[in-house]
Amino acid sequence: MNALVPLPVLLPLCVTGLKLAIGPRLHRFQRFISIAVLGAVLVLSVLLMVAADRHGPLSVHLGDFAPPVGITLVADRLAGLMLTVSSAVTLLVLVYSLGQGMADRDDQAPVGVFHPAYLILVAGVSCTFLAGDLVNLYVGFEIMLVASFVLLTIGGTATRIRAGSTYVIISLFSSVLFLVAIAMTYAVAGTVNFAQLAQRLQEVPLGVRTLLEAMLLTVFAIKAAVFPLAAWLPDSYPTAPAPVTAVFAGLLTKVGVYSMLRTQTLLFPGHRLGDLLMLAALASMAVGILGAVAQTDLKRVLSFTLISHIGYMVFGIALAGRGSIGGAIVYVAHHITVQTTLFLVAGLIERRDGTTELTRLGGLARTAPLLAVLFFVPAMNLAGIPPLSGFIGKLGLMRAGVADGGGWAWALVAGSAATSLLTLYVMAKVWNLAFWRDAPPGAEEEGVVLESAEDDDTGDDTGDDEEERHTGFGSGLPVPAGAVVSAGFLGQSITTTKHLPWPMLVATGAAVALGLSYTVLGGPLTTFTQAAATELLARTPYIEAVLGR
Repeated sequence: MNALVPLPVLLPLCVTGLKLAIGPRLHRFQRFISIAVLGAVLVLSVLLMVAADRHGPLSVHLGDFAPPVGITLVADRLAGLMLTVSSAVTLLVLVYSLGQGMADRDDQAPVGVFHPAYLILVAGVSCTFLAGDLVNLYVGFEIMLVASFVLLTIGGTATRIRAGSTYVIISLFSSVLFLVAIAMTYAVAGTVNFAQLAQRLQEVPLGVRTLLEAMLLTVFAIKAAVFPLAAWLPDSYPTAPAPVTAVFAGLLTKVGVYSMLRTQTLLFPGHRLGDLLMLAALASMAVGILGAVAQTDLKRVLSFTLISHIGYMVFGIALAGRGSIGGAIVYVAHHITVQTTLFLVAGLIERRDGTTELTRLGGLARTAPLLAVLFFVPAMNLAGIPPLSGFIGKLGLMRAGVADGGGWAWALVAGSAATSLLTLYVMAKVWNLAFWRDAPPGAEEEGVVLESAEDDDTGDDTGDDEEERHTGFGSGLPVPAGAVVSAGFLGQSITTTKHLPWPMLVATGAAVALGLSYTVLGGPLTTFTQAAATELLARTPYIEAVLGR
């Protein structure tokens, strides 16, 4: 079974090479092998999760080189669960993207762009979850960065290039800081292997250990969009195509949360920065949800709720107890699925009505009841309405906070309750504006072009501004059908339709069902995550699986 551990990383990379060799030819075959490889990764992830639960952590040293020389990959309960959830979500998003027609237009590019970049992203995510040392964790981040920049700027519009540039600058800064932290760690401990670091860092002077902890937390907080290091997110994610935004919002920020979970429990037990993490968690909840309340665009609303709900996960990490870590793991799995689903629904709304601006939407509950159901269920799940999985995760975290009894813990319990209520308010606001009320006068009809590649082009500023006022160019708003634009994915014009492609609906419905399955399987899921939390806090099973003693 240990031989299966590298496959979630290797399979997407190998198939990416094949797809690049094929180029823009054989479209059906390209779609088939993309879905097939992600399906295989999902099956492998489930096998690894079950094996880790039954037999303990699985490890493999690539090339049979022992630490600290070799590359070590480890699959324990936490890694197995994260792999399974991420594999399921990325598979559904791929199916959705095929329905939207993004990948179908790869023949307009010199080589197929979307599929290879997407598979590289999946490989990077898998590498991060399985990494057994800091260097390979860094490599996983960089693989994701390269792929995500391609996906974020796909189509080459000025808005996407600006957003992608901001994303890359922030990511490169965090990467440099990560490299410095890795170098310092190796200098003081003589290794970057997690299992060896778990033993050796305890002998490092307290001040040096605290500095290393702070640097790593800063890196991961940037990746996870923890306030005050989250300003880049609301302006970066909403500009991307709907499937890209969905997988970024649902998955990539959780890679940072996963890294915090891994390092705080394994390398820095009894960490001294718990109060600082609690403050960051409370600030993320408050600032994120208040930002969501102030927004009128659905994508920006969801982007701010993303920041807010990252605070719940940091809350669990900060308390560092079995109950809180278990609750945080439940909430990570829940939030990956629900947040992805809500962004997929936003893409359906945009595909149908040409905008996600709430003031320009209305009547969807009557004209598109299926779309209303697809939004309502994950929205209530995100708000934590009993007995949905959002409630299960929040209840576990709040119970852990009450059991802790500290001042910061009580503040976070109160903040969690308030954030949950405000999330319900925000989701009710979206429901009332987009679904329940009548459509406002002048609502766009079928055939509206979704986005323009010519926004903010160079030239006379006055002329551009005048054009934007009349056509919507550069504003992110729909422009009239028939306007001469190069828009959408890879420069193609995308128009609205009342008859949504069935793969988009099926993928979104499956994502809703996946979120509901966490409720149906709430008991086994909670038992599994509590076992994962116990394993993380014990540290010994992980160390013995890697070092063999």
